Amino acid sequence: MKPHITDDTRKLREYSIFLKTPQNAHFIESLPQNIRILERDELKEYFNTNIKIIGITGTNGKTTTAAAIYSVLLDMGYKVALLGTRGMFINDTRKKPKGLTTPSLLELYEDIDMAANMGCDFFVMEVSSHAIKQERIYGLEFCLKILTNITSDHLDYHKTWEDYAKTKMQFLQSGECIKIINLDDKSGASMRFYPHVLTYGVESKGHLFVNAYGLQDGIFAQMSLRLQKDSMQECVIESSLFGLFNLYNLMAATLAIHAITKQDIQSICACVKNFGGVSGRMEIASKTPLVIIDFAHTTDGMKQVFESFKTKNISVVFGAGGDRDKSKREKMGACARFYAKKIYITNDNPRSENPLSIAQEIAKGVFVKSLNETDIEIKENTSYEIKSSNAAITMQIILDRKEAIKLALNELPKDWVLLVLGKGDESVQIFRDNEIHFSDKECVQEILKDK
Repeated sequence: MKPHITDDTRKLREYSIFLKTPQNAHFIESLPQNIRILERDELKEYFNTNIKIIGITGTNGKTTTAAAIYSVLLDMGYKVALLGTRGMFINDTRKKPKGLTTPSLLELYEDIDMAANMGCDFFVMEVSSHAIKQERIYGLEFCLKILTNITSDHLDYHKTWEDYAKTKMQFLQSGECIKIINLDDKSGASMRFYPHVLTYGVESKGHLFVNAYGLQDGIFAQMSLRLQKDSMQECVIESSLFGLFNLYNLMAATLAIHAITKQDIQSICACVKNFGGVSGRMEIASKTPLVIIDFAHTTDGMKQVFESFKTKNISVVFGAGGDRDKSKREKMGACARFYAKKIYITNDNPRSENPLSIAQEIAKGVFVKSLNETDIEIKENTSYEIKSSNAAITMQIILDRKEAIKLALNELPKDWVLLVLGKGDESVQIFRDNEIHFSDKECVQEILKDK
């Protein structure tokens, strides 16, 4: 029986072992003398880490890429664990609910130990920038690492884009394992000549590249895999997923699986077709009218979703999280202005901030320069018409998220698409003093049922 190990002073028991981490080191001097201090380098003496670990980092695409790898490996007959934003799964069974994208160091070793002892061949995990910075993956040996892309996010924590990007790149640059990078992403492309690096791209010709593709009603892509000069394999990806960014996610997953299994690329692509996507990521909440739910909460994430429907007229409902990176709010508004014709700004998770202030910061980006040239006061529950080079845009601030979705559905013209962005499959909304149950998908379907 394993001794009781904790990294939380509130959970200490007699004869406990206390794991020292950068986050709790300042508590060490106050601990009782009978408590043994465990250094991080000793963790492998207590936990089984004999398993192939795959780590995925990047601003967007971590969850879908990780889930695709997990799904395809299971279809191919391997035993696999998945850890990330949606919780922990082992061989299609949920073992833990949602939590941090990457948990604490101790919890992570416990999760890997569980998977290894259950005979898993692979442990697929999302790796957040916070986890890298806080050394929550300390001592782990990865068999493969993936960088999907780097765009601006989490500047409330990292303070600068440079620190954020540097943190992501540190994860990729360390270790002797296989590294997979997106050649169409500037940060990833900078590593193309590093040892053990495999590349993929739609616009660029990496090791896995696209010859032709279509994104109408799903994804169809003819691809080539070239790992050696005189060796080329052809394959086709077909998927019910929407969007160019999901093509990137599926390419990353395909190349990763080939790299770690050496299985035929065509058989891998055949299994990719069975992957149905991730709840709350480009999820169809309704086909008639067409309503899409997505977790996009950054300018780049929103742009990728908008680009997937650029042949349609777009109506969008979104907000921005409170107590998080404020610098992206105006940019998100500007992004919505560029693509959408009907914009409904609403609550996301306001937390301790004033919800109206958050919405007004977003709205500044919708108005762009015209706001500074006039005395417009952006009010709640007021419709504004903004002239654009493309067409007239209407914008409203409706702080009640349910009412915003309801109004957007009621005002949705035939053959338009409604995008409900920011929360994905989250089931709660976080306010200053409380949390309430809220699901975008449930809300949409409930409103449509009553119409």
